Amino acid sequence: MPKTKTNSGAKKRFKLTGTGKVKRKHAYKSHILTKKTKKQKRNLTHFSVVSSVDEKRVKALLGM
Repeated sequence: MPKTKTNSGAKKRFKLTGTGKVKRKHAYKSHILTKKTKKQKRNLTHFSVVSSVDEKRVKALLGM
């Protein structure tokens, strides 16, 4: 059986934690930042964990 390829877009966007959860960045932090408050931009900086509903799908894209 051939090896499965990792999705190129997924490997750039997601990282695994030590416990096997999937980390992701927040959206809305790339452009049109002048309208957004400092608090909003600061809170979007932190990483978040992918929801349990989507975790299986994301791990499949990462080849796990």
